[in-house]
Amino acid sequence: MSSTRYLEIAERLAAELAGRPAGTRVASEPELAQRFGVGRAAARSALQELERRLLVRRVQGAGTFVNRRIDYVISHSRPPSWSATVQAAGAVPRSVIKDVDRLPLPAGPAAQLRREPGTLAHRVAREFYIDDLLATWIQEWIPVDVVPELELALQAADSLDLVLRQMGRVKPVRAWCRASLDVPPPEVVRNLRIEASAPTWQVESLSCDAETGAGLTCSTAWTRADAVRMVVELQETLHPDQPEEEQR
Repeated sequence: MSSTRYLEIAERLAAELAGRPAGTRVASEPELAQRFGVGRAAARSALQELERRLLVRRVQGAGTFVNRRIDYVISHSRPPSWSATVQAAGAVPRSVIKDVDRLPLPAGPAAQLRREPGTLAHRVAREFYIDDLLATWIQEWIPVDVVPELELALQAADSLDLVLRQMGRVKPVRAWCRASLDVPPPEVVRNLRIEASAPTWQVESLSCDAETGAGLTCSTAWTRADAVRMVVELQETLHPDQPEEEQR
C-alpha cells in the first residue's frame, strides 16, 4: 500500500463531507478500513488528517463528527455583540451564565475602562454555544453604574449588547481589540472541556459608548479554533478633503 494512501482517503472523505451538516457522524476507523481495503492505521491517519484540517471533530467515547467553522468578524463598524456576529455567520448562538459577582475593579480592567481601581463592577462569566457546540468561555467586567441590575437583565435577555442598549441607554461600539492564537490556561481547558494542547483564540476587547466615549465593558474570551475562524476587518477613515488615491 502506498505511504500516501491515507491522504487519498482523506481527500475523498473531505469531498463527501463537504455537503453534510455539522454534527453528522463520520464512519468509524473499522468501517473506513473495510470500505477502502486498508488497515486500521491508515484509516486512523485519514481521520487525523481531516481533524488537522478542522473538517471533523473527534470526541472521545462518542465518535467523529463533521465540523464547520464560522467566520467570526471583528470590526469597528459592527456591534460588539457575540450573538449578533454568530447569527450573521448563519449559525445559532446560545449563552449560559455561569457566574455573576459584584467586585471591586482590579487595576487592569479599571485602566481599560478609565475608572478608579476598586470601583464596583459586575464580573460575568459565560459560556457561548454555536449550534449547540460549546465554543467560547468569556469573562467580562461591566461597571455597576452602567446597568445596576445586570444579573436580572441577563436572565431575561441572551445578549449583553441588547441589555446595554435597552437598560443602559448606551450605544456600544468596539473601541479596542487584540486577538491571538494561544494554548489556553488550565482554567479555560476545564471550562471549555478541551485538550490542554488545543490551540485556542484569545480575544481581549473593550467597548465604549459611541456618543460619550465612556468605557462600558472589557472582556477576555477564549474560543475553540475548530469552532471559528477569526476575521479582523480594518477600516480606513478617509479625510473628506483628500482624494482617495493620495491616501494609499
